Amino acid sequence: MIKTDILIIGAGPTGLFTVFEAGLLKLKCHLIDALPQAGGQCSEIYPKKPIYDIPGFPEILAGDLTKNLLEQGKQFEPGFTLGERAETIEKQEDGSFIVTTNKGTQHHAPVVAIAGGLGSFEPRKPAIEGIADYEDKGVEYIIKDPEVYRDKKVVISGGGDSALDWSIFLTDVASEVTLIHRRNEFRGALDSVEKVRELTLLNKINLITPAEVKELHGDEKIEAVTVVKDGEATKIETDHFIPLFGLSPKLGPIANWGLEIEKNAIKVDNSLNYQTNIPGIFAIGDVNTYPEKLKLILCGFHEATLMCQAAYRIINPGKKYVLKYTTVSGIDGFDGTRKEAPKAVVQAIN
Repeated sequence: MIKTDILIIGAGPTGLFTVFEAGLLKLKCHLIDALPQAGGQCSEIYPKKPIYDIPGFPEILAGDLTKNLLEQGKQFEPGFTLGERAETIEKQEDGSFIVTTNKGTQHHAPVVAIAGGLGSFEPRKPAIEGIADYEDKGVEYIIKDPEVYRDKKVVISGGGDSALDWSIFLTDVASEVTLIHRRNEFRGALDSVEKVRELTLLNKINLITPAEVKELHGDEKIEAVTVVKDGEATKIETDHFIPLFGLSPKLGPIANWGLEIEKNAIKVDNSLNYQTNIPGIFAIGDVNTYPEKLKLILCGFHEATLMCQAAYRIINPGKKYVLKYTTVSGIDGFDGTRKEAPKAVVQAIN
C-alpha cells in the first residue's frame, strides 16, 4: 500500500505543478499515470512543439516544460506509479480513499486530485485486419523501453512528432528502421523532419511515402508487413511494427466513480476550490468543467494552487495556514535542501 497526503491522478503539467504547491504546504504527493513517463500530452504527443502562453516564458518547448516542472518539484520527493491506470476508488470510514490501478497497485490518501487532462489516453489503432492478434507479439503502440528494439528490424508508421523522433532515436538502437507515412508531408517539428531527411540520405532510415501498411504477416509473432505505395504492394520483413497515430483521450474508469460528469468532463465548484460532488476528491486542469472554463495549462496551475489550500485544511483540520511568499520564507525541500533569497547586509556608515 502506497500512502501519501495527496494522490494525484495524472502526471501532466497540472499534476506536476501540484507537487510543488503541495510541497510548500509540507504535503507529500504521489502521482498515477497510464503513460510510461510523466508529462502527459506534452511528453507523449508534442514534446518539441512550442507553447507561448506560459507566464515568464515567451516560448518553451512542451518537453522542456515537463523537465522544468519535474525539476521544480524534485525537492519535494514525489512518488510515481507510471504505466498504470487508476481503476477503482473506495472511500474509507475515516473519509480517506484507496485507489487501485489496473495492475493491482493500491494507494491510500486523504485527498485525491484528478488531474487527468483530457482523460486516460488510448492509442489510435490503424484499421488493419488482425492487428489485435499481434499486440504484444511485435506490434506496439507506445515505446516504453527502447532496448527492446536493440539489433531488431523496426517498421514505424505515422507522420507526427512521435513517429519522427522515435525513428531518429532508434537508428542508434535497431538494426534497421523503416518509416512509413501516407503523405509526403509530416506534421512534426522542422528540425526532426530535416534530421529524418538527413538520415534517409545516409541510408540509416528507409523512408517510404506516400504509403500505408495494409497487411501483417507472421505465425506466433509478426514477421513482415505489406506496404502499398502507388498501388504496388511490397512485403518488408520486420521484428516490430509500431503505428504511432497519436492517442485518443477517454475519461476511462474514473467515469464510474460516482462523480458528476458533463460532456466527458468532471463538474467542480470553481467558486471555492475545484472540489467535486464527493468531498475529498478534486478535479483540476483540462479534466474538469465549470462555467466559463478555459482548457489552458496556466488555468490548471491556478486551480492546482487553490486545490492544495483546500487539501491542507482537510489533512490538518483546525490548523490555520499563514500564506508566506517564497521570496520571504524560502523553500525547504523534503530532501533537506533549502532555497532562499540572500540576506541583505546591514552595515553602519561612520
